[in-house]
Amino acid sequence: MFQTFKEWFWLERFWLPPTIKWSDLEDHDGLVFVKPSHLYMTIPCAFGLLVIRHFFEKFIATPLAKTFGITNAVRRNITPNAVLENFFKYSTRHPSRTDIYDLTKKCNLPERQIERWFRSRRNQEKPCQMKKFQEACWRFAFYLVITAAGIAFLYDKPWAYDLWEVWNGYPKQPLLPSQYWYYLLEMSFYWSLVFSLGTDIKRKDYLANIIHHLAAISLMGFSWCANYIRSGTLVMIVHDVADIWLESAKMFSYAGWKQTCNMLFFIFSAIFFVSRLIVFPFWILYCTLIMPLHYLDPFFSYIFLNLQLILLQVLHLYWCFFILKMLKRCIFTKNIQDVRSDDEDEDEEEDDDAEEEFPRGKDIDCLKNGLEVDKNLISNGQHGR
Repeated sequence: MFQTFKEWFWLERFWLPPTIKWSDLEDHDGLVFVKPSHLYMTIPCAFGLLVIRHFFEKFIATPLAKTFGITNAVRRNITPNAVLENFFKYSTRHPSRTDIYDLTKKCNLPERQIERWFRSRRNQEKPCQMKKFQEACWRFAFYLVITAAGIAFLYDKPWAYDLWEVWNGYPKQPLLPSQYWYYLLEMSFYWSLVFSLGTDIKRKDYLANIIHHLAAISLMGFSWCANYIRSGTLVMIVHDVADIWLESAKMFSYAGWKQTCNMLFFIFSAIFFVSRLIVFPFWILYCTLIMPLHYLDPFFSYIFLNLQLILLQVLHLYWCFFILKMLKRCIFTKNIQDVRSDDEDEDEEEDDDAEEEFPRGKDIDCLKNGLEVDKNLISNGQHGR
């Protein structure tokens, strides 16, 4: 049964144009062509990147954060209470007035004390600035390295600026060693992001990030198997070039460098709009979707590849919406708030006699991709992905 499924899955009419056979892509005369088995290494490499990330955050990101004055927040200890704890876990983290009134009867505690207990309990689960900085620093380092590698690989290739060359002679394009390592590192990195979703900080666009990561892995894997490696490398470099500025802006936001953070965020926004709303749809997507129709009849891999690219473009528009809202607040109100972040109170010293308690700020993270900024910083406003 497995052999039957394998033969059906790799049918030539699914993956290749009618005039091309798998035999045309066999290694010959010293030329190496892509093979699906090449992708097996992405999983162990992903775990390798997780190990590298652990040591990077411990020995590089953490000392760097401390240099900027970022330290682990000291959480306020709360008095254990089984009734409140069960309500917090299984009912809601934000009890209503009616809920608080009922809990006062069960616990024989004043309403004010119960409100503070829930506030402190929520703050215990709130990620600290140190963890946010570590994550942003790791992504910044990777995007910086992989973008530099991508530029070094693409700068002297004619198909990097003449996209007709992307399809010229498709798919009889031999594999270059740099293409292999470029794909391997990119796919491994996105696999590592998927594996770390359970421990990384969650945002309101958590589902969009999952879709983005899986779509990126699917797109890279499919483009590799169908030998769309030229278009695949261009898609990757277009996405990575903006993420460097995003992650650097987040790092400076945690450090409290307001002007630097603002400047980097505006640079990120400009590069994002140009690369993902102009270059990607009107240059790359046009080449993969429209141009082949002049000399190829649509076939399965052509349709499937372009559906994935269109899905990425939809995610670009989704994230563009948040970026525009953040820019609007920054320009007109001088106060950017993250439209994706949940309101939370800071776990700092509280005035027991105060009638009301005000949260100090909101975190921002314009996607995978967002920008995380403290309210004092550009008071704020993935990732596509």
